[in-house]
Amino acid sequence: MNLEKIQAALREQQLDGWLFYDHHHRDPIAYRILGLSDSLHVSRRWYYLIPAEGEPRKLTHRVESGKLASLPGSGQVYSSWQELEAGLRTMLEPHKKLAMQYSPRNAIMYVSLVDAGTIEVLRELGKTIVSSADLVSRFEAVLTAEQISSHYDAQRHIDGILHAAWKHIAARLRIGGAPVNEYEVMVWLQEAMRRAGIAEGYGPNVSVNANSSDSHYEPTAATSKPIREGDFLLIDIWGRMDRPGSCFYDITWTAVVGRSPREREQQVFGLVAQARDAAIKVVQEAFAAGRPLTGWQADDAARNVIRQAGFAEYFTHRTGHSISYETHGNGANLDNLETHDDRLLLPYTCFSVEPGIYLPEFGVRSEINMLTEQGGAVVTGPIQTKLVRI
Repeated sequence: MNLEKIQAALREQQLDGWLFYDHHHRDPIAYRILGLSDSLHVSRRWYYLIPAEGEPRKLTHRVESGKLASLPGSGQVYSSWQELEAGLRTMLEPHKKLAMQYSPRNAIMYVSLVDAGTIEVLRELGKTIVSSADLVSRFEAVLTAEQISSHYDAQRHIDGILHAAWKHIAARLRIGGAPVNEYEVMVWLQEAMRRAGIAEGYGPNVSVNANSSDSHYEPTAATSKPIREGDFLLIDIWGRMDRPGSCFYDITWTAVVGRSPREREQQVFGLVAQARDAAIKVVQEAFAAGRPLTGWQADDAARNVIRQAGFAEYFTHRTGHSISYETHGNGANLDNLETHDDRLLLPYTCFSVEPGIYLPEFGVRSEINMLTEQGGAVVTGPIQTKLVRI
């Protein structure tokens, strides 16, 4: 935990403090930001207040009074619920406006972790509770130089593996006999990633024809479809280097097998690519100009392209998600569909841009990753400009 940086952020946002609260590990964000072990046995409620100025304060149950011992600040203990509420009143007395892992109307559900009853108690004490969403982004999603380097390491390996996969599928098709299937290609990709030092346990998604219209399709040995001449193929592949805190790389490409793309496929791919590029442009222009940009605004840039072309009903998910040491991180998402994400896209964060159109017979998604910095934003890997021909 960097107390000085947290307090500076609180003053910048004109907040009196950041109140952390948990029991039974219901708020993993709190443990990561405070630097607490996720193996702590926690069966009672604890509170930790970081004020904008001054010393942090702790409130813990008597039978678990040492759970926050690693954190700076003075503490109180309680046993009864009456003592708990009295302790909260004393601890929070000088402070009015507090951030918590809360989101009004559950709009940003990724940080909406404090239960309604706790919010009620704090409001009865006269406190104004605001969302910690932008604070969480700052302390969870902003990447270190080492994490940015790890993202590019994963990018180089995964891009190379995907390129090799197209050749592998083509070679299997030329051999004849039993066709290769989705599951076999998924396993081939997993083994290639393992050899490259990518951490195990992540995808990928290999889907043909109508399966590519299921944006979270997962092939299994029992249900996998064969990949044959004439098919439409989508591969979504993601992973991170097998070392602590490394940052993910997550991409999706589409291809046709043994033939030229059909006119409908080219039309849909072209629209998806235009939508992707519209989001990239709005991000790059905002960062170049030093202009604040929220997740929902970037989503709108992509979604409007698909909406104006008459395919809005076939774009069924957000445009992009935060990426860090988790595939779906805790920074701003490019989203004005599933949520109205009004969190800012911050410098030195990573996120996907992945619009899609999912028709009954096939689906197209084109996914790239972006990294931001002060004064600019870049796409971190190749950008697909036409359907791959296998």
